[in-house]
Amino acid sequence: MSRQIRLNGFIGFSPVHLSPGLWAHPRSWGANYKDLDYWVELAKILERGKFDALFIADGIGVHDVYGGSADAAIRSGAQFPKHDPLMLVSALAHETRELGFGITASTSHELPAVLARRFSTLDHFTQGRIGWNIVTGYSDSGAKAVGRDAVIGHDARYDRADEFLEVAYQLWEGSWEDGAVVRDRDTGIFADPSRVHRVRHQGPHFDIDTVHLTEPSPQRTPFLFQAGASSRGRAFAARHAEAVFVGGPTIASVAPGVADIRARAAALGRDPRDIAVFTLATAIAAPTRAEAQAKLADYRRYTDPEGVLALFSGWTGIDFSKFDLDAPLTPGETRDNAVQSVIDSFTGADPDRVWTLREIVTHNGIGGRGPLFVGTPSDIADELEAWVSGADVDGFNLSHAFVPETFADFVDLVVPELQRRGIYKTDYAPGTLRAKLSGSDRLKPNHAGAQFRNLAAQSAA
Repeated sequence: MSRQIRLNGFIGFSPVHLSPGLWAHPRSWGANYKDLDYWVELAKILERGKFDALFIADGIGVHDVYGGSADAAIRSGAQFPKHDPLMLVSALAHETRELGFGITASTSHELPAVLARRFSTLDHFTQGRIGWNIVTGYSDSGAKAVGRDAVIGHDARYDRADEFLEVAYQLWEGSWEDGAVVRDRDTGIFADPSRVHRVRHQGPHFDIDTVHLTEPSPQRTPFLFQAGASSRGRAFAARHAEAVFVGGPTIASVAPGVADIRARAAALGRDPRDIAVFTLATAIAAPTRAEAQAKLADYRRYTDPEGVLALFSGWTGIDFSKFDLDAPLTPGETRDNAVQSVIDSFTGADPDRVWTLREIVTHNGIGGRGPLFVGTPSDIADELEAWVSGADVDGFNLSHAFVPETFADFVDLVVPELQRRGIYKTDYAPGTLRAKLSGSDRLKPNHAGAQFRNLAAQSAA
């Protein structure tokens, strides 16, 4: 059987996610991002297309590196304003039946017991369709929003994230035994106290003594996405992630990182195929190539170059307002605490390609730094298959020019072509998000979190 392609719809809770300026296109719903109907309709489009999840990026900082201020991001609506995606999930779950929800939350800006309760609650409300995109935060702007002077150092924030996950696993997997919830109306016993356990943890970052306040949800631990691409980030992914989100403009820029993640997972005793890898991509589809190119030309008329540079500066920690747009971009310019892989994804993978900042503005202006596929359904299906084969990815986090057109075109035009080729599902598998993606409602036995299931026995020992 052919390898099945996985798809998530990738978006932020803002007027613009990765296509600055496109909120102003006359067919865009971007200005209505704060209306619940916008999100309900998007979720229904994705579910009609049998997407695995709506994957919502988030962060509590504003892109304020470019020009030394947030003005460019604010003017272009580039990931600003930014509402809380966790608030969306209950309503969207009520209006859908199968679509999963991948929600971003930072281990640097949250507390384990508080965030664990939120995800457990949403796992109940979604009947097991919630996933957590684990990030560590990279901007000083986000750090200052929670009272720090600057972002935690790159590797140190992954150390904190490792401990955060250890605490969360104890809460999700170990605090309540299976069968602890009794619900016996005759005796009046709701839960058996002897099977509900306190989590006591003392470590460099967290000192915890509590019971998980939420009874076990369908997945217990939410399905775990992760998006770090640095060496330390890949080590974290190999231990914790069930799906990894990567990004780069070419197959050559993505494939080595994918291979490294799979090799690291195998070294930890995990099946490398237990980690589903999604790469960023955008598809502009139309019945003919000429129509697709006309769409792209129309979209580009609305691109805001300063908004694109505001995002790129924010990701890298470099103020690109001071750079010559036509000078070659060189590797190694990323600030240590920013997203270390961003510059290298352009400068390091293809020795025969020299990128200028102007070219990056054009490339990133529609959908971000992943590839942009433009053409007929057959053209786009060919490209997706080439990436699955060449980069060893399992699927795509599909970005967009604007909502709803990019996603609706993909669902109406490309999905039937993928199904015709036998490389995309015609219906959802039953069960939770984890069951759909991995075949099991619970963490697999060789996952790092599974060791915390017998918390009572460990405490007695």
